[in-house]
Amino acid sequence: MKKLLVEFIGTFFLILTIVLAVNGGAGAMAPVAIGSVLMVMIYAGGHISGAHYNPAVTLAVFLRGKCDAKDVAPYMAAQIVGGALAAVVGSYLLTLLTETSPTPGNIDMVGSLLAEFLGTFALCWVVLHTATAKGTAGNSFYGLAIGFTVLACAYALGGISGGAFNPAVAVGVSVANMSAWANIWIFLVANFAAGAVAAFAFKFVNGDE
Repeated sequence: MKKLLVEFIGTFFLILTIVLAVNGGAGAMAPVAIGSVLMVMIYAGGHISGAHYNPAVTLAVFLRGKCDAKDVAPYMAAQIVGGALAAVVGSYLLTLLTETSPTPGNIDMVGSLLAEFLGTFALCWVVLHTATAKGTAGNSFYGLAIGFTVLACAYALGGISGGAFNPAVAVGVSVANMSAWANIWIFLVANFAAGAVAAFAFKFVNGDE
């Protein structure tokens, strides 16, 4: 179940980024966002599930002899469900995108709550797995993984909420009049909730670590 959750989450964010970056405002940078999110999800989940995020990869790894037969169908199911859910969420968020970036006082409440939650969850998920997990202890890539998580989420979700993914950033952009103070609660609620959910998900996947 732990491996399946990792496969679900990684595939979810890969497909979500594809849907939003290609159809949203990332333009020529869409491939960069997509490659970045795949990279960071591999860094985050590779030591747990192998970070396939792709039924074809699961098949290849199985035929190579590095994936148990009992894991093949569950892996593929988790990947397909994650991708399908991401497509539904991404399609909803696309309806909120406009040709211009969000302006102070002009963001959709529900969409921004969702976008900030997802972006912050992805960030915290990657931070916890690359900078605090025993399976990645002593690595030299955690800074790269964390930074590129923000890059990918900014391209995919920034056009909806502004892309804070951080309560300190939310306060900063409010002080700078880049976001209306009336919206500060959206960022704070979504960011802190996402951090808590990411922590619980990390503890589930990593046991008593």
